[in-house]
Amino acid sequence: MTALEGPARADDVRRMFDRIAPRYDLLNSLMTLGRDRAWRRETTRQLRLDGDVRLLDLGAGTGDLALEARRRAPAARIAAADFAPEMIRLARKRRGAGAVGWLISDALNLPFAGETFDSVVSGFLLRNVTDRDRALAEQYRVLRRGGRLACLDTTPPQPGPLRPLLHFYLRRVIPMLGRLIAGDAEAYNYLPASTIHFLSAEELEGRLTAAGFRGVRFVRRMFGTIAIHWGERPVERDHR
Repeated sequence: MTALEGPARADDVRRMFDRIAPRYDLLNSLMTLGRDRAWRRETTRQLRLDGDVRLLDLGAGTGDLALEARRRAPAARIAAADFAPEMIRLARKRRGAGAVGWLISDALNLPFAGETFDSVVSGFLLRNVTDRDRALAEQYRVLRRGGRLACLDTTPPQPGPLRPLLHFYLRRVIPMLGRLIAGDAEAYNYLPASTIHFLSAEELEGRLTAAGFRGVRFVRRMFGTIAIHWGERPVERDHR
């Protein structure tokens, strides 16, 4: 899977997420010791949601971020997009899902006009796209000037005494859980590998800044293997 590039890799990743969708939430909770819910709450807090804001949740999966945002801002108008149809099918069945607009969409080619949303959020999206710069450019494009972006994703373990243990957990424990619970060792070999080979938190901060976002900041969680980034599209008109 990881040797593929471009559209072939995207199709392979889409099929993988469709396969693991029924066990995705359970395994996320097990792999993170239940901390994934707290990270999603922290990520949505960074959006400063208020009133009837327009929010886009990209790589929405089964809808955790979109539904958390709805709880935080009941009047918000929320669109939630994912390129895996099975994820969206399951999301639509969840409590409160009727208040969210669900759609199947590629994060590299969003079906929205420029400056449509007040906020854009994503969870565990960027390490899976085939062109991160294009994905960020699309998020920048659909975000209004002065709007906020927040993204939650994994980040490679930092140098230090814990790194060998974290690598063991990623390379051995997570694939074992995937095999036992989801019956899909391939998927749960890919997911840890995509973490180890992903951008560092500092590198992603740089990519966000290069994409045009300002005031970019981040925090690390889970022994440095999770990062939450946030920033804003500048109010002043740019030349993009």
